[in-house]
Amino acid sequence: MLFSDTPTPAGERALRDVRYTTLWLDDQQSPTPFESLTKDASCDLLVVGGGFTGLWTAILAKQRDPQRDVVLVDAGRIAEGGSSRNGGFVHASLTHGLSNGVSRYPDEIETLIRLGNANLDAIREFVREYRIDCDWRDSGELEYATQFHEARDIQARVREAQTLGEDQRWLSADQFRSRVNAPHVVGAAFEATSVSMVNPARLAWGLRRVASELGVRMHEFTAVTRMKSGKDSVTVTTPHATITAQRVALGTNAFRSPLSAVRRRVLPVYDYVLATEPLSAEQLQAIGWDGFEGLKGAGNRFHYARRTADNRILWGGYDAVYHWGNKVGPELERDHAMFAKLSSHFLTMFPQLAGIRFTHAWGGAIDTCSRFIPFWVHRGPVAAVAGFTGLGVGSSRFAAGVMLDLLDGNNSEATRLEIVRTLPMPFPPEPFRTVVVALTRWSLARADARGGKRNLWLWLLDRLGLGFDS
Repeated sequence: MLFSDTPTPAGERALRDVRYTTLWLDDQQSPTPFESLTKDASCDLLVVGGGFTGLWTAILAKQRDPQRDVVLVDAGRIAEGGSSRNGGFVHASLTHGLSNGVSRYPDEIETLIRLGNANLDAIREFVREYRIDCDWRDSGELEYATQFHEARDIQARVREAQTLGEDQRWLSADQFRSRVNAPHVVGAAFEATSVSMVNPARLAWGLRRVASELGVRMHEFTAVTRMKSGKDSVTVTTPHATITAQRVALGTNAFRSPLSAVRRRVLPVYDYVLATEPLSAEQLQAIGWDGFEGLKGAGNRFHYARRTADNRILWGGYDAVYHWGNKVGPELERDHAMFAKLSSHFLTMFPQLAGIRFTHAWGGAIDTCSRFIPFWVHRGPVAAVAGFTGLGVGSSRFAAGVMLDLLDGNNSEATRLEIVRTLPMPFPPEPFRTVVVALTRWSLARADARGGKRNLWLWLLDRLGLGFDS
């Protein structure tokens, strides 16, 4: 294996000047907060959660019916959860990668590809129409292999994608290094048109601005403490006021949902990220990374990376850390051991950047589910979507539209899809949940170390359709 689980002294030194803050939020363009809700209110639609899912839900609801009275509340700051802690990869995929979609929904995969591409096009057009300054780049993505069994898997996926009309092609080691000089890479796939790169916080702030301009009433620092469905409305309790809504849309991501059907199926795992100081012209020349393609490893435990507009390199991923009882909280966003491991791995990937310093380090919770694909729960006047597993920057818009269709009773092409009509298998309760996660993480790491060979536990999960291979 290329990457060791033991941090190196050089990796530790690179963190000497690091600040524990999210790069994307360290920005003077951060908007002034909205006031918390202090008086009782009523509305046609209440949106709970101010990340990408909630913002798109509010915007699409007003675009479909400008007279609809929409209120959005967030327990903290809008867009300061997972929506601003990710790498800024905007994927067309609605199925967490083509292979995952083909294996689970072979009869619908062509429809899902078409809808996913249309969704990415719609986001791109929205950014252009509303002049959202978010460093949008249609740069594509390179999925790289550092082991030969990973290269074989990538080549098989490229052939599968080409069969379905997707714009992917195989790159040899030399072809990859002509784009990004990473000496340990043995091959890669270039996905040219279905992945874009973005500054996710600025995209979310742009959505926040548009939602406000459309008439959405927004309240930050307004947590939902209780929700009760009545005959004609839903009563939602917050710390200082009560909201009476005709419909409620829940976009709570990895955080605790008011619906037990969602809570049983969401597993919050923490992902950790670093950002370097801006690279000099000499450093950029040393790695030869002239474009802005996103990078993603092909292993079970994989890194992702991208260049930013000011020539930093963002580097994250590898381990997904679960905490007992689905615990989430700001105290879990710092993990020096993980940051030291990431730093050491970065210097292994790019040895020519020895001596570089990391300036930002942060963590965030990902809402994974057992199929890696978003799932919807609809209970009368309440609907929810969760389970994005790290690819919500793009698919959240599609998910929001489906949630509105469900609430409005629309029999749309999307609501007829199997991914919308079915639910993933729930996770077991504690202590079994922690045991399952630990055993799966150990098995995936062992598979990476043994040339991709999966053990009996992973074989069993595959047979059950859980497919923990991401």
